Amino acid sequence: MSKSDAKAGTTSFRDLNLSEPLVKVLNDIGYETPTPIQSQAIPHLLAGRDILGHAPTGTGKTAAFALPLLSGIDVKSNKIQVLTLTPTRELAIQVAEAFQHYASYIKDFHVLPVYGGQEYGGQIRQLKRGVQVVVGTPGRLKDHIRKGTLKLDGLRALVLDEADEMLRMGFIEEVEWILEQTPDKRQMALFSATMPKQVERIARRYLNDPQEISIKSKTATAETIRQRYWQVSGVHKLDALTRILEVETFDAILMFVRTKVATTELAEKLEARGYAAAAMNGDMAQNHREKTVERLKNGSLDILVATDVAARGLDVQRISHVINYDVPYDIEAYIHRIGRTGRAGRSGDAILFVAPRERRMLAAIEKATRQKIEQLVLPTTETVNNKRIADFKQKITDTLAVGELAFMQGLIEQYRQEHDVPAVEIAAALAKMSTGGKSMLLSADKFKDKGKGKSKDNGHEKNSNKAQRKPHRETGEGQERFRIEVGHVHGVKPGNIVGAIANESGLDGEHIGSIEIDSEFSLIDLPVGMPDDVLIDLKKTRICGQLMNISRHGEAQPGKRKSKPNSKGRSEGKSKPRGHSDSKPSPKARAEGKSKPKGYSDSKPSPKVRAEGKSKPKRYSDSKPSPKARAEGKSKPKAHSKDKPSPKGRSEGKPSPKARLKGKLKIKSTVNTKVRGKPKSSSRGAK
Repeated sequence: MSKSDAKAGTTSFRDLNLSEPLVKVLNDIGYETPTPIQSQAIPHLLAGRDILGHAPTGTGKTAAFALPLLSGIDVKSNKIQVLTLTPTRELAIQVAEAFQHYASYIKDFHVLPVYGGQEYGGQIRQLKRGVQVVVGTPGRLKDHIRKGTLKLDGLRALVLDEADEMLRMGFIEEVEWILEQTPDKRQMALFSATMPKQVERIARRYLNDPQEISIKSKTATAETIRQRYWQVSGVHKLDALTRILEVETFDAILMFVRTKVATTELAEKLEARGYAAAAMNGDMAQNHREKTVERLKNGSLDILVATDVAARGLDVQRISHVINYDVPYDIEAYIHRIGRTGRAGRSGDAILFVAPRERRMLAAIEKATRQKIEQLVLPTTETVNNKRIADFKQKITDTLAVGELAFMQGLIEQYRQEHDVPAVEIAAALAKMSTGGKSMLLSADKFKDKGKGKSKDNGHEKNSNKAQRKPHRETGEGQERFRIEVGHVHGVKPGNIVGAIANESGLDGEHIGSIEIDSEFSLIDLPVGMPDDVLIDLKKTRICGQLMNISRHGEAQPGKRKSKPNSKGRSEGKSKPRGHSDSKPSPKARAEGKSKPKGYSDSKPSPKVRAEGKSKPKRYSDSKPSPKARAEGKSKPKAHSKDKPSPKGRSEGKPSPKARLKGKLKIKSTVNTKVRGKPKSSSRGAK
């Protein structure tokens, strides 16, 4: 292993001998000077050497490996030529987007992000069509390789991005398994912010005489910039933005969104709410752009909504705030964005809107900038109203200070004498006129103050188990307890749980609270307000081959009834004799609230009858076909006997015999009704 001897004095990407399409797209983006990791890594990767990079997030390492590897892509071949492993699906998407963006001028190039939570079918179809680059998480990549749907016979380069994170999340075994499946003659790059012993062991074993590159982290943002974030929850982003603008004291604001369309839409909505706002995007003519910037400089425009590319090179001293309405694609973009304020020693404010799935990006920004980003508590209706009153009073004070009120004073006095109205009432009427007749104050239920409790501690600090885990963010965010149907009998470890949840939800490990592993299930603390779509994805996620089936602990699940004996003498929660199947009434019968007549057996109706929502009359036994079936010369398939579930029954949500044997879970009322696996009879009795 040798230290890099690349020249650190590289002044442009063209000096690095990148292909012309790549240089062109970098000029479009506005990247002119390579970062230290880029200037050192790109020459070695272009030369085909392996590299070991000690580089934290936010140093530009994605471009450091994506650009040189794109230079060697053969677009005439549909075989996978570059494989990149990332610890989370969020990072997989981010890296895949970077590859696609950098390859904007490379025709017939295809990249595919592969991660859990997506259906296999769509990924398999795209893999069959052919892609040159695959970016994915270890678990899903391993599944595809084992199924034979992801072939590595044409692989030329492999990248391990954030190897230490993969180790922390419990993916190192999967990573090593994947490395064993790759061709011997392939280039490899490993990037890690830290070098734990296991990562060093992988580097020694799988890298071939690598060039070692070390980049030290430093504070990348000015200390004069106050950085805050608001966690998107309970309130529409536009309403939240309006509230923030109501209470913030600002001069001019530069607001960033991701798309050109969003710049226009958001600017128009802000204008409709009374703000002097305008859009700036790449479709604007140069003269229009210049006029917009001039308006921002002279004070006739207060809010500029822009994309990263459109705001390139913008330097306006009035900008006191930068608001990231949409989270940037990478850390570098965030640093560039907020650098538009707090210049030349002046103070500035940066506000970041973070959706639950983007919390990992928040942690990555803090890690890269080495600065804590404080949580912004959304202003309440009372706070907004107090600010409006204070502003109105200040306008009165400012007007009195200017003077030149003699004419108006005479007019008011004349009106008072003519109509015998107190001066205070005249002043109130004038004040109402100045507001356009609209109410100055918000009604109490205007916003309903949703989500304002996000910063409250909710009393969860009383759980002493949390002290055993990594300290949480000191933001007072509450947590709630969830149950997952995986425990000691399945061989699960805390690292498996943390890795699976972080990978599928985009949640950073430090936001995951205490974990209690029981024999057949586990309890875990997660932040309050987990989105429903994330929980749906987590229900389908497997840990150690077992469905997670996450549910809120102590909360009855929709459609789950308490086990009460019904009028037919059956208990919905009661375990059945061994010879009986787990048959249920058809969907139609369930919807109508009907159960089988007393004289009917527990055997399943035939597929045809089930489809019609009917059950068999008593006189037809399990060994005889229905009249309709006899007329058609058909009999009931053997597989549909009452001792065996039908194939159709399994496809409608019932597990295969193998899954039932493997998934005998202790099911309580808190567990979602979609849990696969036959329950133990001892745990399903009527209570």
